[in-house]
Amino acid sequence: MAGSLILLDSITASDDASLTLGTTDWDSSYDVYMVKIFNLTPATNDVDVFMRFTKASDNSVDNSQNYDFAYKTIKTYNAFENDAGQNISKFRITTQEIGTGTSETLNGIMYLFNFNNSSEYSYFTEELVAVDDSEYLHGNQGGGVLTVSQATNGINIFTTSGNIASGTLELYGLEK
Repeated sequence: MAGSLILLDSITASDDASLTLGTTDWDSSYDVYMVKIFNLTPATNDVDVFMRFTKASDNSVDNSQNYDFAYKTIKTYNAFENDAGQNISKFRITTQEIGTGTSETLNGIMYLFNFNNSSEYSYFTEELVAVDDSEYLHGNQGGGVLTVSQATNGINIFTTSGNIASGTLELYGLEK
């Protein structure tokens, strides 16, 4: 069936410093990939969640200063906001800090594009929602690009400080 999602990789956090999807489980036969984030909860209070891409050449995390992102933050408790960063070392994928409280989690979907093309920039779009320590709901709509022409083969998720206590990440290939 055209348009089906094919599960390629899945990881469940258990007090991990970071979570990596793809790399050795990457299947380069897809043009578009989808990442699902379920109930990601940090082990430390008041942290942001970040993401980097991994390099297909050696499966390492790309730590360069070539990440650009922009998104709109939609809040239930205040006016909408814009956020952006250019030529930085990572994507910030949360708009407000989250922590260890019962309801403080990050959930959402990201789509990954141009990951297998070494002559194009890899980029993503995101639709994420989180609950912060005040139990306010906020969401992001936007995306980012790694401004390096290289093949990429995964993502690495981590927090400002401390570990990721729990949560599940799943990587899917979108069947043509």
